[in-house]
Amino acid sequence: MTADDSFGRLDDDDYPAYTMGRAAEMLGTTQGFLRAVGEARLITPLRSEGGHRRYSRYQLRIAARARELVDQGTPIEAACRIIILEDQLEEAQRINAEYRAAESDRPTASG
Repeated sequence: MTADDSFGRLDDDDYPAYTMGRAAEMLGTTQGFLRAVGEARLITPLRSEGGHRRYSRYQLRIAARARELVDQGTPIEAACRIIILEDQLEEAQRINAEYRAAESDRPTASG
């Protein structure tokens, strides 16, 4: 791997750049909280060669959303389910928009 390859990963939202300790520090939460959102299958951290959890920026944003809901009094399991449902809704809306755009681009049948 070249230095250019390594620097390119700095912009990759999915690159697992953060250790569990650093991720917890950045989110202002505990490592136990990160383990809990992992156990709830909201995020699945990658593992280093030594077996340590590593988190991406994308995963940290999801965990931050879970923390926001938990801080508002939502149980962690419910917070994780809410986030999963929000993500599914967003994806469905994106697909519907694509279908609508493709449909509007199709010529209409005259006759």
